[in-house]
Amino acid sequence: MVDLILNQLDSPPIDALPVEIAERKGRGHPDTICDALAEELSGALSRFYLERFGSVLHHNVDKVLLCAGVARPAFAGGEILEPIDVYICGRATRDLGGVRVPIEELADAACRTWLREHIHGLDPDRHVRLHLLVRPGSPELVELFLRRRAGAPPLANDSAVGVGFAPFSHLERTILAVEQELNSAEVKATSPELGEDVKVLGIRQRGRMDLTIACAVIGRHVETLSDYVDAKERAKRIARNAARDATDLDIVAAVNTADGLTAGSIYLTVTGTSAESGDDGQAGRGNRPNGLITPCRPMSLESAAGKNPVNHPGKLYHMAAGRIAAAVVQRIEGISAAECYLASQIGRPITDPQLAAVRVRLAERGPPDRVAGPVQEIVEAELDLLPTYWREAVPQA
Repeated sequence: MVDLILNQLDSPPIDALPVEIAERKGRGHPDTICDALAEELSGALSRFYLERFGSVLHHNVDKVLLCAGVARPAFAGGEILEPIDVYICGRATRDLGGVRVPIEELADAACRTWLREHIHGLDPDRHVRLHLLVRPGSPELVELFLRRRAGAPPLANDSAVGVGFAPFSHLERTILAVEQELNSAEVKATSPELGEDVKVLGIRQRGRMDLTIACAVIGRHVETLSDYVDAKERAKRIARNAARDATDLDIVAAVNTADGLTAGSIYLTVTGTSAESGDDGQAGRGNRPNGLITPCRPMSLESAAGKNPVNHPGKLYHMAAGRIAAAVVQRIEGISAAECYLASQIGRPITDPQLAAVRVRLAERGPPDRVAGPVQEIVEAELDLLPTYWREAVPQA
């Protein structure tokens, strides 16, 4: 039985605070690209391990650095002068029983496929150079990965913290909806000039939301500065409509606010991402595992992307904490909000965290003891599922 610490959230509800800030970096942002490539390589390795060895083997490929290239954007064209350099570092099982694991080939195929499918203005074969620096795992962590009795849960390979909260605030839901709509397949089909490098910073204050949106525009789809201005207006209109569907608050949206008055001072790109020239990226510096950056909420600096899905609590505990918080709010009457904190101890079973704590906001004031039983059941049920999470984290396995 998990030794659960349960207490009450005494702070005001997030939507009642006078000021709130939240942010989301879209899939074309350099930091988000780094997270995605780390996850793609982890998934490719896991599938290979399963197919050849029958189980996911030790790996952590969570260190990715993107060094922006050099570009010359232009109306109706533009060119890449120096490609984007992506460095992937980490540890992985490179061979077992004489069978070589083709890490370089797996990484190249997985990363280029993701880039091709998710950034429509980028040619990953011409515009990206991949540098793979994955070394064998340390002997003690490899041994820890394998030190597992038949039928027993895996042992945590790190001391890490996972946090989660529910539900999302009006602002959080809004910026998520705005970025997802701007990067939707429908918008890209009708407005191909709008690139995937979309960032939404939202501020809620004085009964309204101010959304500052950065949206890369692809030069070959716009002929003139007037066309570029029209593209900005389309992005703004799309953002406002998505925001209206998510909130009743007044919306003030602004797009590419750093633009000047000439072609040389606007957010014009060749590929639709600032990674081509303007901005570097790094795994773990962008959206938290829940897809948002929320400084007004509990967060961890732990980077989940690229960590193995079998016994790394830096990935697993974030997933579990978010699900626990959501289940507590959805299933237990009288709870309007919840936060969950899970902390691992290296070498301990992942189903037995060193700390499991839940904070709840009750509709009626009073000690949370009356909901202790149902909360305990939700926590234990979700922790028991941790050894199965890898199936979800490794699609098509």
